[in-house]
Amino acid sequence: MSYASWYTRLARSAARFCGRPRVFVLALGIIVAWLATGPLFGYSDTWQLVINTGTTIVTFLIVFLIQNTQNRDTEAIQVKLDELIRATQGAHNALLDLEELEEERLEDFRRRYQALAAAARAELARGERDTGTPEP
Repeated sequence: MSYASWYTRLARSAARFCGRPRVFVLALGIIVAWLATGPLFGYSDTWQLVINTGTTIVTFLIVFLIQNTQNRDTEAIQVKLDELIRATQGAHNALLDLEELEEERLEDFRRRYQALAAAARAELARGERDTGTPEP
């Protein structure tokens, strides 16, 4: 088993676990318990350090889980969009994999589609339909 697949499985499991309501309740319970022990420890620096260290470690690790989940979701959405473009008659296959283009080239596509949208709005204003494809 590769390191990447091990990490992916761990990240998926951890993200599923951390997203459950009972984990939120557990975290809330830890904070309440920490607050309740404040008078017992005289609100000392060590008492504060415990919660600060714990939250810092958890936050640090959760950032990586969130990024991993976001990356996987984004890639899956891109593949699905690519498939819709590929399977739609009249769609431009040049739009496949746009996320891989350099910023300047991507901006060219964006300007082209802004012009198409402006033309469609103008057609609507003249009472025409804005459906169909602009190319013959």
